[in-house]
Order: sequence, then C-alpha cells, then structure tokens
Amino acid sequence: MNYRFRSYTTAAAILLVSLALTPALPAKTDLDNVCVSVGRLLEEGHYTHKQLNDDLSGKILRSYLELLDYTHLFFTQEDIDAITQKYGVALDDDILLGNLKPAYEIYDLYSKRVDERVAKVKELLKEPVDFKADGSIDFRREKSAWPKNMAEADELWRGRITSELLQEHLSEHPIEPGPQLVARRYDRLARNVHESDREEQAKFFLDAVALAYDPHSEYLSESDLKNFSINMGLSLVGIGAMLRTEDGYAKIESLVAGGPAQADGRLKVGDRITAVGQGTGDFVDVRDMRLDKVVEMIRGKKGTKVRLLVIPADAADPSKRKNVELVRDEIKLKDQEARADIIIKKDDEGRPVKLGWITLPSFYADMDHHAKSTTKDVLTLLKRLKKENISGLVVDLRRNGGGSLEEVISLTGLFLKSGPIVQTKGSNGNIVVSSDPDPGNAYSGPLIVLTSRQSASASEIFAAALQDYGRAVIVGDQCTFGKGTVQTILDIGGYTSLLGSRSHKDGALKLTIQKFYRVAGGSTQLHGVASDIVLPSLTDLPEFAEGALKNCLPYDEVPKAKYTKWNEPVSLFIDELKRRSAERVQGDAEFHYVQEDMDRLRHRLDENRISLNEDVRKKEISEDKLRKELRAKERLARNIEEPRVYRVTLDTVDKPNLQLIMYPGKLASAKKNGSAKVAPEAAGDADSDDVLGGVDDDTKDPVIDPERDETMNILSDLVQLERGPKTASTNH
Repeated sequence: MNYRFRSYTTAAAILLVSLALTPALPAKTDLDNVCVSVGRLLEEGHYTHKQLNDDLSGKILRSYLELLDYTHLFFTQEDIDAITQKYGVALDDDILLGNLKPAYEIYDLYSKRVDERVAKVKELLKEPVDFKADGSIDFRREKSAWPKNMAEADELWRGRITSELLQEHLSEHPIEPGPQLVARRYDRLARNVHESDREEQAKFFLDAVALAYDPHSEYLSESDLKNFSINMGLSLVGIGAMLRTEDGYAKIESLVAGGPAQADGRLKVGDRITAVGQGTGDFVDVRDMRLDKVVEMIRGKKGTKVRLLVIPADAADPSKRKNVELVRDEIKLKDQEARADIIIKKDDEGRPVKLGWITLPSFYADMDHHAKSTTKDVLTLLKRLKKENISGLVVDLRRNGGGSLEEVISLTGLFLKSGPIVQTKGSNGNIVVSSDPDPGNAYSGPLIVLTSRQSASASEIFAAALQDYGRAVIVGDQCTFGKGTVQTILDIGGYTSLLGSRSHKDGALKLTIQKFYRVAGGSTQLHGVASDIVLPSLTDLPEFAEGALKNCLPYDEVPKAKYTKWNEPVSLFIDELKRRSAERVQGDAEFHYVQEDMDRLRHRLDENRISLNEDVRKKEISEDKLRKELRAKERLARNIEEPRVYRVTLDTVDKPNLQLIMYPGKLASAKKNGSAKVAPEAAGDADSDDVLGGVDDDTKDPVIDPERDETMNILSDLVQLERGPKTASTNH
C-alpha cells in the first residue's frame, strides 16, 4: 500500500466540473449516484485514463463473477455464458448511468445457486462415503474452468465433499461427526450470502469495476474506511477484545492489555457472546450473525456503554449467561507498532557483539490527529539502541505490506544524509522527485534491511532507496512483492452531492494515480527489489507477488535522479558477505528443512491435486508427523549457543531495565518440550477479527527463525569487515 491522503486530484477536480455541467437526470438512489461517481472517477482520475468501454465491461464482469465465486464451483459455464451474453458488453453504460440492476440480478442468481448447492450437499451427506476408492480433486480451483453444466458440477462437488469428510474423519481431535460439521459449514455459507444487503452487493460490484483497472484500486464502503483509519492510526474505540467465529458464536480469543474488557475482569478468553445491547437498549441476538456485523455492534464512540450477554467459558450449565456492561474507550494496537530488540551474540572469534533489530509491521500514520507516526516511533527506538551502543542494525520488513508514502520518505531519511528518496510519475508523464525532508542523520552504522515477497509498496521504496545509495545490504527472498503504484483516497460524497444526493455512507475510492520509481531510475513495479543476499524462505514464490495479480500495470523506467552514494568508493563487501553466508547456509540444518519444505510446496502447487483415498492421506499425515518428530530430535541434539535478546517497545523504551525475552537455554528448553515455533508464525484464523486490537505477547515461546539468525550473522560479518582493513580481496 502507498497512499497520498488528500481529498481531490487534479483529474478529480475536472470531474467535479464535468458533473456540475451534466444535465439533470431522473432521481437516483444514493447507491446509483455512487456508481456513477466511481465510474467517472476511474475514467478521469486513474493513472491509465482508460475509458469505460465494451472491452472493459468484459473485464469488470469477469472480476465480479470471480469475487462472488472464487473457487469456480457455484456457477456453471452455462450460467457464465448466459450472464456474458446478457451483460458482457453493456456494463460500461450501466455504470455511467448509475444502473446497478445487473449487479443485483447476478448476485441473486449466485445466491440461488448457493442455496441449490447447499441443498444438494445435505443430500450428499446422507449417502455412504467410500474412503478407499482412488480419486483426487483440485487443491486450488481459482484458475480452473467453471464446470460445463450442472451434471459436471455435481461430480466436482461429490469429490469436494468427500475430501472435506475425509479431512474430518482423519482429524485427531474431532469436534463433532463429520457430516454434521460439514452441513453446518454450508449452512453458515448460505446465511452469509443471504445477509449481504444491496449496499454490500454494490460494494462487491464496484470493487470489480475498480479491479478491472488495476489490482490496487478499490471501492471503500463506510466500514472499510473505518478499518482503513484504524490500520493507519493503530487505534480505535471499543472494549479491547479479539473475536473469532465458533459454532455460530462470536468467541473471545484474547483481551488487550489495559483495555476496558481486561480492566473490568469479568470477560474471559473462551466466553461466547450471544447478544449485544447498546446503552440501556434491548439486547440483539447475535448467534449465527456474521462476525463483522457483531464487531460493528461492539465498536462505538468513546465513553458510550455496550452490554454483552455471554456464555461463560467455564460454565457447567450451558444455559448459564452473564451480563457484562462496559464503557468503550480508545485502544492502541500495540502489536502493529514498531518495536526493537537488542541482541548480544558472539562473533566468529568468540567476542560478544551487541546488535539492534527493529521490526516494522507497516508504515502507519494518524492522518487526522497526527498522533501516530512511524518515523517518530522508529526515531525513539533508535535513540535507545544507540544509547545501548549497538554495533549494527537490522530493519525487518518481512511482513510489511506498506502504508503512508510520506512516512516512508521521512523514515528513509533517518538513515541518509540528504537527497532524493523516490520519484513519482503521474498519468501526464510529469516526474516529481521526493527528497529527504530532514538533512540530519539518525543512524550511520552498519545496516541491513530484511525483506520478503510480503514486503510491498512503501517497504520497497525504503529498501530500494537504501540499496541505490549503497547505504544498506538487502537480505531476504529473491525479490520483494513488486507493487510500484501510488493510491489516493477520494471521498465519494464530494461527487454524489453534484448528482443530487450525499450520504456519509457513500464511502470512498482508493484510486491508483501514480507510479513510483527508484532514484536510480528503475521501477519496483513487477520487478520488486532484488536482494543482495538471498536466503531460502517458504514465502519466496512468484505466486505471492504482484505478477500473479490480474490487470497489474507494466514495468517501465524514468531517468536517474541526481544523488550521491552513501560512502563512495567504499563498498558494502557484498561479494564477501555473500560467500560467507552461502557457506553457513549450506551447512545449516534449518535451511535444509526450509529447502525441503519449499520443494514439497512447489510440487504441491504445480500438481494441484489432493487425494480422496484414506490410505494415501494417512500415509501423507504419517510422513509429515514423522518428519516433524525427526526434526525435533535433531534440533534437540544440536548444541547451539543462543544469543541473549532484550525487547524494547515504545512503552518500555525509557525504562532503565529491559525485558529479557531470550537467553541461552530458553530455546533449547522450548525445543525439548516441543513448544518452539517455526517462523514465519501462522497468520490469525480467517474468521478472526481484531475488535479492539491484539496484544504483542512477549512471553510466548521462542521462534525458530533461521532467516533471523543468518541475518544476524551477516550483520556481524558486516560490522567486522567495516572495522577491519578494507583489502582488494573483499572490496566489491
């Protein structure tokens, strides 16, 4: 993500004039006018300036169908052909006329197909299943063709349901009988489809319209805008609980430290919410309600009251309920803030070396109140790390998907003396060079930027600038994500008002208006930022990058900006660092595991089949279990001295004593009892929703992270090489 926060672009201003001059049309609903505004904004304001036409109509239709039926299982090709014949070349006109009827009709057909399929699934679940027969199904179906007709669809679904039943049959911890669980799963799907009102259906369709232009333009509904603001400012108002869906209930998964729920003490992890009441109003039953709807009811204005009727996690009587009234308050999303570690390890000669590590989950910024700033937070952490006399620093961007363009420009400036950071080009071809706003330099020591395929947009600007200046060594996957476009957020209400209506629910359009370029002239679009030193990683697959997305903009270049290298002609010893790292990686058992896992994953993705035979699946499970057990024994047998790691957060940065989170023997103990995790840590459950922010649990078990360990080794080498004589043999 890269965003410029402003109300109107030049093209948007032109659009306002054109709308003002448009002859009066028959009265339309708010959503109709939103549709017209989105279409006009895309035509006039998008980087490509593509006009809505018959060709784009086809792309929009395809995008909408795939948003609804991602797995290509509910519609048939017969449906697709009929829909295409009816709407395929007319959607451009419908959009500019504000006619959302085609979107609703297609959604209604989708809803009908889901109901029909769920009914057939329930009939299938009554039949006996043969888990001994040979057969297989597609593992992923998003690139598969839609079934030709209903008969072929029935056969595909027979395999899918067999696979789901087999999965439950083989589960070591079954929740309930497989047929019952699968039936409830599809009942929930049907409920979710029917709960989407016309506003949500329009949201789906307008998303498809924007996606036909490029994969990062998007229509934002009112709730999307709220979540966007929360993610950028790292704060929201609520009770401080993370929820997930389980058995139709919103279940409390965790409580935020210091939040209203934790401070009150009555809500516990595992409690299930059955009803929500606002202030003194009546309770509203939320059983089987979509999680985002429950979350919306629990959030609210600061100082207001919300009442929850919950089933206690420890209730012996399932009919027991407790009524918990809480006052909403502001919650800080601490787990998404920048944080730092001080790592004390021994170098190759056995001498202790103190290194710094800054983890940056995103480039956040509170655009409304200017209370939150990535640059400000990182500067605070840097001051403490420098006070601790670190010899070198790693900035970890492995899971950083981007954020504020202004923040990444100012943050990059902390590590440079002065000069341009990034170039941007609009649709008119004009190139703007954005420079370091502060001539000062906050840190001038040895520096590594750790990236992955998940490092995108603003992360790529940061890594590219420091690489072009020769300021930092880039370590990680072969390259970063490859998103080289800039978006702006446009308030739709400013345009719908000229069409005769305006509502706070009109939402906004996230619109691609520029492409950004490196100071050396190349773009990160599609190409990403190539690592100077590549480490094996499970995320290093082209399927996880920009090039795998539809309608992405092409790569191009602009002239090189004028800038002075960081310390020319002194180099970063890339060749020598690469040689030393390759030797260590070759002999590192953890990287051997990663390479084995990568090979298996690559084979699985290429083959794209999963067996429906119980014996085959049991064998796969057994092999996987045996592999894990063998690795656990091998890890335990290895006697590797672990470093001492001290955690520095924005809450503890000024405290004299820092929290020790890892020490020699702790990881070995975790390996012994089987609690050590393998990084990257698993993402949260897909049904989870952070109601009021999570909490970064510094007490959790150590993580086995070979990338982290080798990056620290590379940094130690860099520190040593910069301190020692710079010979011709190590210069690059």
